[in-house]
Amino acid sequence: MAWWKLHGDGKLAPGDVVAPHERLTWGKTVGLGAQHVVAMFGATFVFPLLMGLNPQLAVMMSGVATLVFLLVVNGRVPSYLGSSASFVGVATAIYGAGGNPAELSGALLCVGVLLFMVGLIIHFAGAGVIHKTLPPVVTGAVVMLIGFNLAPVVAGTYWPQDQWIALIVMVIVVVLSVGARGFVSRIAIFLSLIIGYVLSWLADLVFGQITSYSASAGEVTTHWRVDWTNVAAADWIGLPPLTDLSTWKFGADTNIVGIHAPVFNLGFIIIALPVVIALIAENTGHVKAVAEMTGANLDKYMGRAIAADGVGSVLATAVGAGPTTTYAENIGVMAATRVYSSAAYVVAAIVAILFGFSPKFGAVVSATPGGVLGGITVVLYGMIGLLGAKIWKENKVDFGNPLNLVPASAGIIIGVGDVSLQITPGFTLSGIALGTIVTVAVYHLARWLAPSHLKADEAGGTVLIVDRPGIYTDSPEDQDPPPGT
Repeated sequence: MAWWKLHGDGKLAPGDVVAPHERLTWGKTVGLGAQHVVAMFGATFVFPLLMGLNPQLAVMMSGVATLVFLLVVNGRVPSYLGSSASFVGVATAIYGAGGNPAELSGALLCVGVLLFMVGLIIHFAGAGVIHKTLPPVVTGAVVMLIGFNLAPVVAGTYWPQDQWIALIVMVIVVVLSVGARGFVSRIAIFLSLIIGYVLSWLADLVFGQITSYSASAGEVTTHWRVDWTNVAAADWIGLPPLTDLSTWKFGADTNIVGIHAPVFNLGFIIIALPVVIALIAENTGHVKAVAEMTGANLDKYMGRAIAADGVGSVLATAVGAGPTTTYAENIGVMAATRVYSSAAYVVAAIVAILFGFSPKFGAVVSATPGGVLGGITVVLYGMIGLLGAKIWKENKVDFGNPLNLVPASAGIIIGVGDVSLQITPGFTLSGIALGTIVTVAVYHLARWLAPSHLKADEAGGTVLIVDRPGIYTDSPEDQDPPPGT
């Protein structure tokens, strides 16, 4: 039984779309997998640092979690599971309350268990539970705020590091994505990163150091665009260290916490559990976005996907890495390439695991100049957000109806503006989490209060799927067996 069948002759013709159960030649698949690694690596590396956890371990476990996810969904939901940003605030709250990384890992593991249980309920109760709770207007808003919430990362972190390189790379992404032909256009993001990396190195040779914002220093400094100091110091092969948390001190040792066992503290678990609401909606939004792009009804895999994310988070946090989530960055790559093959994600997962065994390769990727990332992410993050609008369009959501307009507008502004709400002195909801919760809660409150004529004019509660040329349909022979059978 093969997981993937070869798409045509394994090559890409203009306008071709590669379905999740198909693959290109392995050479091209490896190239696409590398592009997915590039898309996820920055966030998967950075978020653990912000949570006081080890980034090398996080990258390795993201690969393990992705393989588990693809196995559970039979490869039908092409997604990468990287480090979740939803828990950065939770980590800050737990550390502020006197907790350490082991207690943080214990709290995050419990969230993963709860997410797994919710996924099981959805799987056996049916996706109708999600359709009633998260109709198209809500899922579209969640996808949109997830993408646009990342805009401040571009504007405040990446772009200011080298605005001219960022602008040039942005143009290169556009030119290669739209103007190039064949496979080159499909790996435009990966090629843009390499070109931008080389341009930054040449700029160092020609113009010398740049005085700009430095992400590592957190302030404006004079520095090289390409700094391989950490690359030279990193070992070729190695694992994260085992950490003795009895000697750990927050702040001084934040970035060297390695493999450790979780410790369970009820108070910290209570702080972390509310985030599961945002994760359910976030995962649902991602599955709906993939369904929109592939033209397949993925409802039967909704529960599996959510449960698989829970399992991935449990595996990662059990050894001291951060929890995982389906990555919007990689959905953006699929939207740009129109190659939805889950084979590329298997390659990306294996590469990530290998990165976990090699601090040297991880250092090379993490040394990517901020300006290069700025040029790439300004396009990618915008594409993610606009997938939410695509969900609205495909489902004919009527924004002349205040029942749709009001909840979506409130949630999006909260998500994009990173608005925060302090629940207790030690727990604050903000950004994606708060925007998601507000969108869901306000929608159902509005629907409860709305007169019958507004409910009658509302768009249907299910996602309308249109079969597209080059993508499999919903026929039993395509939808029921594992991919490629």
